[in-house]
Amino acid sequence: MKINLISDTVTQPTPEMLEAMMQAEVGDDVFGEDPTVNALEAKAASLFGKEAAVFCPSGTMTNQIAIKVHTQPLDEVICDEYSHIYQYETGGYAYNSGVAINLIKGQHGKITAEQIKAAIKPVYDWLPLSKLVVLENTCNKGGGSYYTLDEIRPIRSLCIEQNLGLHLDGARLFNALVETKESTQDVGMLFDSISICLSKGLGAPVGSLLIGDSDFIRQARRIRKVMGGGMRQAGYLAAAGVYALDHHVAKLKEDNRRARVIGEMLESLSYVDNVRPVKSNILIFDLNEAYTAESYLAQLANHGIKASAFGPQTVRFVTHLDFTEEMLEQVLEVLKRMT
Repeated sequence: MKINLISDTVTQPTPEMLEAMMQAEVGDDVFGEDPTVNALEAKAASLFGKEAAVFCPSGTMTNQIAIKVHTQPLDEVICDEYSHIYQYETGGYAYNSGVAINLIKGQHGKITAEQIKAAIKPVYDWLPLSKLVVLENTCNKGGGSYYTLDEIRPIRSLCIEQNLGLHLDGARLFNALVETKESTQDVGMLFDSISICLSKGLGAPVGSLLIGDSDFIRQARRIRKVMGGGMRQAGYLAAAGVYALDHHVAKLKEDNRRARVIGEMLESLSYVDNVRPVKSNILIFDLNEAYTAESYLAQLANHGIKASAFGPQTVRFVTHLDFTEEMLEQVLEVLKRMT
């Protein structure tokens, strides 16, 4: 049995999702004439109580578009040091938008209003202007940690007070919401823009959505075009997103549960030094001198299990739609046998 825990991006469309894709009605989305894309965008906007949305190929693109629309060159973005926009988007904030980044050392990728307030720069000619705060929920490099609404509200209040934009990198937001049972409508009220990914735990093959008010999304569509993200008969992909939002959100609860079960096993093993708190579907753990990440992954590979290194002694597992209960039992058995 081959088991892939490298990422939740490895999911394959289900037969039902493929059928929905094949039945999609399509047009030219650059002209706004793809009815399935339009339906997906309207569905996402309504879900979060916003006016509009734009469908893009990737979450990196939706984040980069948001930064571009919210800022001007010589501004700066405030975020946690673990943020995806800093760690994994190739410095796009500087390349695409000409802005600086102001990093905060949070806890497992989460920052507070007090930390943000302290990071806001005074207005001097020789400093960038603080203009945008970006939160990531859940935080990948933070081990799938998530914000609750009560933690976000003081940040929102500060952003209003200081005239800062607030963007949510919500690539795995639904993994958090199935745990907190908080509503998408309430999330939408707290952010100026929201990015959600359809191709991770939700199981679609491609696509992310950027959500906001009408003026914001009108500008976002222009930026999408200049970045090469204008797609034509994209409804075949959008249909997968509609299906995912309708049928796969609740299943994320099982991904999170399976991750916690693996986390409990890892905590009992002699070769594991530390397991970061398992809040959703991401597990990050540190090995002791018995293994390096490289040697550990090689041993797992011998048992048909793929995972990823997150440092010289650190490994990440990510559970997902295609990771079954049978696979979970197999992983637990392998982990127990390794010494």
